[in-house]
Amino acid sequence: MCTVLAKFAIPVTSVHTIEADGIEVFYRTAGDPNAPVVLLLHGFPTSSFMFRELIPRLSDQFRVIAPDLPGFGFTRVPETRAYAYSFDALARALEAFTDALGLERYAIYVFDYGAPTGFRLAMSRPERITAIVSQNGNAYEEGLGDAWAPIRKYWSEPTKENRDVIRQNILNFQGTRWQYTHGVANPESVTPESYTLDAALLERPGNKEIQLDLFLDYASNVKLYPRFQDYFRKSKPPLLAIWGQNDPFFIPAGAEAFRNDLPNAKVQFLDTGHFAIETHVVDIAFSMKEFLQDAGVSGRTSK
Repeated sequence: MCTVLAKFAIPVTSVHTIEADGIEVFYRTAGDPNAPVVLLLHGFPTSSFMFRELIPRLSDQFRVIAPDLPGFGFTRVPETRAYAYSFDALARALEAFTDALGLERYAIYVFDYGAPTGFRLAMSRPERITAIVSQNGNAYEEGLGDAWAPIRKYWSEPTKENRDVIRQNILNFQGTRWQYTHGVANPESVTPESYTLDAALLERPGNKEIQLDLFLDYASNVKLYPRFQDYFRKSKPPLLAIWGQNDPFFIPAGAEAFRNDLPNAKVQFLDTGHFAIETHVVDIAFSMKEFLQDAGVSGRTSK
């Protein structure tokens, strides 16, 4: 009986910290250390906690690694680091993190903020990217929905008044819960610990200022869209865009646009919102495994 149970056991997810770029990076991992690597990159305002249901569904075939980016989750940036929060800085930290773990080849799953961070990493080291899964991770102007209006105003006029509009309307419990539940057929199906944890971490001293700095710097990502698209055309990474079609931030046109530069990109829509993984993790895991197998990123069962 014990042998049978061991054969079908789900690999245990463990948590760790590692120093990278002068930062104590917190990460979750599971799976055979010798299996192909899948790097999971979260978005705003969450952390690697968002992958709590996806990691065990992938780790029977892959080595799955999910870090918390600086400013999020349980990654700690020492005060002595005098860290300036920007998407370039997040990408440098991520690159140092992959070096610290000795990762030479990996597929990336990018969501929200994880997309411009992961795409920077991919442009810097295209030879290391085996495939890309974009879950509401945008790289095209046409993918930006109307929900960006107050943030666009902040970009064009970075005044205290416009900064406070975002602080008051987005950086609070109600704003965080709305991001999780908007566009979901049954909002009560979204587990409350998800948005409750995010909202609690936003309330840490100084964290809202970090988030406001990153909102302002998001304009740098839009400026980089042409370079991201050039990377797609030149490197031709296998890509799956799996999208919550009711997302008010990153609308379906952004998923379809990947085919402009990657004609063979696979595009799949799910009847849910921004945090599609909260309601459709089974569909996402199934599609990822199928896609990665077709892309030649073969998995192996952990032993």
